[in-house]
Amino acid sequence: MGILKSRKNKKFSYTPRYYDDKGEGSPFEIKHKFDEYRKTVGDNKGLKGKFVDALDDLKNNQDKGVNKRLFIIIAVLLLVFLFIIEFDLSIFFSK
Repeated sequence: MGILKSRKNKKFSYTPRYYDDKGEGSPFEIKHKFDEYRKTVGDNKGLKGKFVDALDDLKNNQDKGVNKRLFIIIAVLLLVFLFIIEFDLSIFFSK
């Protein structure tokens, strides 16, 4: 048992006795709905690897409206946060 290795989950390949799959895959396989569209799902790459994949997905996204909407949401949340901590926004405006 290595100190720096992460432990892998056990995988069992259970197939029922009278089940005919006919190329549809196992009905017992747990799979998320959008796994084939995401790059962040799969091997455990660590926090940095997942973050890099998420940024790459954001940069190469085909739908530009999502990026714009995301930046607007982040800006609104940032302004709400600055309002909560009573940050003086008047330093950005000249008198």
